[in-house]
Amino acid sequence: MADVRVTLAGIAQQAGASLSTVSKVLNGRADVSAATRARVEELLAAHGYRRRGSTTAPNSLIELVFHELESAWSMEIITGVEDVARAAGLSVVLTESGSRHAPAADWIDGVLQRRPVGVVLVFAAIPDQYRETLQARSIPFVVIDPAGDPTPDVPSVGSANWSGGLMATRHLLELGHTRIAAITGPDEMMCSHARIDGYRSAMTAAGLPIDPDLIRFGDFHTSGGREHGLDLLDRPDRPTAIFAGSDLQALGVLEAMRQLGLSAPHDVSIVGYDDIPLATWVSPRLTTIHQPLRRMAEEATRLVIRMRTPGSEGVSRLDLAVDLVVRESTAPPRGA
Repeated sequence: MADVRVTLAGIAQQAGASLSTVSKVLNGRADVSAATRARVEELLAAHGYRRRGSTTAPNSLIELVFHELESAWSMEIITGVEDVARAAGLSVVLTESGSRHAPAADWIDGVLQRRPVGVVLVFAAIPDQYRETLQARSIPFVVIDPAGDPTPDVPSVGSANWSGGLMATRHLLELGHTRIAAITGPDEMMCSHARIDGYRSAMTAAGLPIDPDLIRFGDFHTSGGREHGLDLLDRPDRPTAIFAGSDLQALGVLEAMRQLGLSAPHDVSIVGYDDIPLATWVSPRLTTIHQPLRRMAEEATRLVIRMRTPGSEGVSRLDLAVDLVVRESTAPPRGA
């Protein structure tokens, strides 16, 4: 095996930089120009350099990265990561960065400085340059993916979104509803379309027409559910049931119903998605699709820890099953 010092010296020569500069890049130091850092990173990746002695990290940390800390949803993820990390004798550092698509550009410098055991990211994907940098430092990473569709070579843990949309809609059909609306998440997210595809499949299998005006792309937040709920329900031909792509959107629909003098399930049935704790605290208690957020976080953390073992093979994709939880927000339509 070639001596690492020779390899690093060769990388420094090819990059037109000093060996100390290459060392700074390896250790996540900030005092290196962006152009030099990018050049060194590219050469490190090309040479397949991996840091020696990387089975443990000095800080014994798992880094958990969100783009947005929304308490009702993110706490399930945080709890799952912390439970597994604690059992492994590790601590968790929480980072909020970027958009739902990827962490911000300055995040990668920070994670190299912290040198965690591994990184768990709650994003739709991870940019190629970040992935290559983490791999060059032997920092394993896993994407918890309830919202996107990472490429096959990105280790990720998700859930069966199509099945969830199918279950929710079938439940409403079995109650006797035929005019069913659906409010899903952002149009650019794969899970939004997967849940709507499940809705479409259930409607088609029941021999019912699909009204495009009853399908809405929202933002997975309460405000979006309220806005679309008002528009769908303040009309003479309003739907008798709504499938919401998140519990928060379902809560927004319930608020719209109260504003319009309607109630669930007397006037309109509502099914949510996620089964966050708040779903059991509202009145009526929310019928919803249970997405195993905590278990997704646990599996992702176990995987990222396992990937620290030399020779271990990572799972490219793990999809967990979802379940229908029937509570009080759904009932047969009036007159049925």
